[in-house]
Amino acid sequence: MSEGPTISTHVLDVEYGRPAAGVAVYLWRVDGEERRVGAGTTDEDGRIRRLLDTELQAGDYELRFDLAGQFFLGLAVAIRVTDTGRSYHVPLIVAPYSLSTYRGS
Repeated sequence: MSEGPTISTHVLDVEYGRPAAGVAVYLWRVDGEERRVGAGTTDEDGRIRRLLDTELQAGDYELRFDLAGQFFLGLAVAIRVTDTGRSYHVPLIVAPYSLSTYRGS
C-alpha cells in the first residue's frame, strides 16, 4: 500500500453527538468500468484515514457508505480527483433523516 496522497473519510453521528464507529465504506474507481480500489470500517473516532489500496490517480471515484439506519440505508458520493499531489477527505454527517457531506481538508 502506498503512503502517498489518498482518499479518506470521517463519519459523524449528530443524533448522538459522537463519531460513527463501525461504518463500512467502499471506494470504487468509476472511470469507464467500475472497480473497487479500497474499503474500510470507521474506527472509534469515526475515521478511515486511508481508503485507497493503490496509488492515487486522477479520475472519478465513488465512496459508498453502508449506513444501515432506519431510513437511510446507504449513500454513494461521487468525487473527481484532479490533483494527485494532495489527499482528498470526504466527511459525512449523519442524522436519522438527514445526510450531509463536503470537501474536507
